[in-house]
Amino acid sequence: MSTIQIQDEQGVRIITINRPDKRNALNLYMYTQLTEYLIQGESDNGINVFMIKGQSDCFTSGNDVADFLKNSNLGPDHPTFKFLFTLLDLNKPIVAAVTGPAVGIGTTLLLHCDLVYADNSAKFQLPFVNLALVPEAGASLLLPRLVGPQKAAELLLLGESFNAHDAQQMNLINQIIPSESLFDYAKTQAIKLAQKPPQALQTSRQLMRYDQDLVRAQMKKELKEFNVRLQSDEAKQRFQAFLNR
Repeated sequence: MSTIQIQDEQGVRIITINRPDKRNALNLYMYTQLTEYLIQGESDNGINVFMIKGQSDCFTSGNDVADFLKNSNLGPDHPTFKFLFTLLDLNKPIVAAVTGPAVGIGTTLLLHCDLVYADNSAKFQLPFVNLALVPEAGASLLLPRLVGPQKAAELLLLGESFNAHDAQQMNLINQIIPSESLFDYAKTQAIKLAQKPPQALQTSRQLMRYDQDLVRAQMKKELKEFNVRLQSDEAKQRFQAFLNR
């Protein structure tokens, strides 16, 4: 059974994170798959929109820590960061449907999505500092811009979880949808986008993302600091405690 599944429907590539036994924790192979499916879809004229979702009870619990630590020599070619920079460079819109845990990258990747819907089970968290790390995916730039510097400090420095209502109040998600209709609603919205004139859609999206070079530069700074922090004693202690839970 594939841990990343795709289905192309009415101009939408639906990408499903499918590792329920591990709470959809993302390992390096899954990041490689995600990157490949996004790049394929970006070059396919029959696909105009991406939709990302998890299981009915979990979006993703973040990185598979044990797998990540086996391959902790970070750089631009590391599967995790190739995925993040691919996400940044996409021209086609991204819709996300969030249920249950959306931890770490499960929250930061939403900063690169255009429409985000969640149900009341959604729980978001940015626990980077808790693990003696720093934010990634441009969150240190994008989150303060979205929610304001004080709220961003609360989310990134305290690293506590927050619910769908809080996420909507902060404009991290567009709307809270009942669980039983969330995936269908998100797909309907994605199909609506896919039916728009594609070049106008993509160009309009690019115009709204006029400072991608700034975001890219910040992501590179984060990557550098993330790598330093990952090798630190305090991070090793935190990860060991996490794995021993």
